Parts: sequence; structure tokens; C-alpha cells
Amino acid sequence: MAGSIEIDIAGLEGNMAAEPRRFAHSANVITIASGTGKDDAAQDVLPAPVNNEVAVLQRGACLYIGGTGNVKVLLEGDTTPVKFASVPAGTFMPVLVKKIYGKDGTDGTTATEILAYY
Repeated sequence: MAGSIEIDIAGLEGNMAAEPRRFAHSANVITIASGTGKDDAAQDVLPAPVNNEVAVLQRGACLYIGGTGNVKVLLEGDTTPVKFASVPAGTFMPVLVKKIYGKDGTDGTTATEILAYY
């Protein structure tokens, strides 16, 4: 086609799950609150803006789960939290998360070593 530019994206074809890619420019270690009622207490996964820099802070972040467990989150487009059960250690969660909930028994987030990347 005249005037068009072709871009070779080899490697993004076929089975995407076989070739996962994660792109991030920053990360934030998440410390999960625990104790009675903490499964209803949410914390932002992204740090507060510094010097009025909002950049991607209006968006959610993906999560890396270092230690096996449940992950209770508020997804970017939802108003009700969801719980991902039995997430294995070493999992990259390709969902956009705005908040993560603490742990109170087994209802909230029981996974450990969580990293929000964005």
C-alpha cells in the first residue's frame, strides 16, 4: 500500500503464552496488611505522585507473585474486588490492578513477596 509503513513484529505471532513478554518502567514492593478486618482494607498498588507527575498512575499495575497464595484485588475497571485463588509462586499476573487487599485468615491476600510493576 502506498504511503504505509510495515513494521516487523516477529516473535509476537502464534502462541503468545509460549513467549510471554512483560514490559515495565518501574516497580513497587507491596507490603500486605494482616489482622482482623484487613481483608476489607485496600491499599493502592502504585505510589502517590511525586512533584505532580501522574504519568501512568491513573492506570493499574500488573503483579508479580513471589510466594504462593490467594490474591484479592480491585481491577482497573471494576468496583468490586475479586480473589485469585492459589496463585503459584513465580507468577506474573497480566491484569491491571488498582488496589490489593490485606489478609484476615484466608479471605484476603495470603500470597507473599508481591511486586506491582508498571
